[in-house]
Amino acid sequence: MKIDINKFDFESNKILSSLTDSERSLFLEHTENLMFKKGKLIFYENGIPTGVFLVQSGRAKIYKTGLDGKDQIFYVYRAGDLLGYHALLCEEQYEDSCEALEDCNISFINKTNFHKLLKQIPKLNQLLIQNMSHEFGVLVNTITVLAQKPLRERLALSLLILHEKYDGDQIYLPREDLANLIGTARESLGRLLKEFKEENLIEVNGRSISCLETSKLLRIASSEYH
Repeated sequence: MKIDINKFDFESNKILSSLTDSERSLFLEHTENLMFKKGKLIFYENGIPTGVFLVQSGRAKIYKTGLDGKDQIFYVYRAGDLLGYHALLCEEQYEDSCEALEDCNISFINKTNFHKLLKQIPKLNQLLIQNMSHEFGVLVNTITVLAQKPLRERLALSLLILHEKYDGDQIYLPREDLANLIGTARESLGRLLKEFKEENLIEVNGRSISCLETSKLLRIASSEYH
């Protein structure tokens, strides 16, 4: 069965884009601009939520640290994505951490203003609930892939997802992060990237990776490549 890349997209960019122009303007009026340098935490596991975050530029990873101290990356956010609202709505501590993969410009809405907006924009409540349900499905798909698919297929799928995240351009992601994303050791990742390069599926320039044959990568991810 062919893999559907869209089933691995949180689509949290659709929350704001689904509002009317006036509703979106009202939402943005309550934001303050924050800058997070590459490597800085936007929020952290077991932290107390103080608001929600809207990515204006840059990319950030969401991950959870295991008992062995190793990080498991579940998702990469990009411009337009709204994040951090799950814990706030549940009134619980963060279950994961979010770190800037590159310099990020973030619009922040504090807890008080966010709750005001939920009353002023009734449609926002529905959109958040819909998105949380959708994200649950994405996480189920991700966990299934990590648990059941061979490493080669996991890498192919992750490269295709990142290809979309980087708008079809070069993927700039540290090797350690890519290894954590697909659930393997950095050494195993290095060997497999070399294989993909020799098969002309990807191009590697220093720290960047470019997908050359997305159709073949999709076949590998879908277990159809021989």
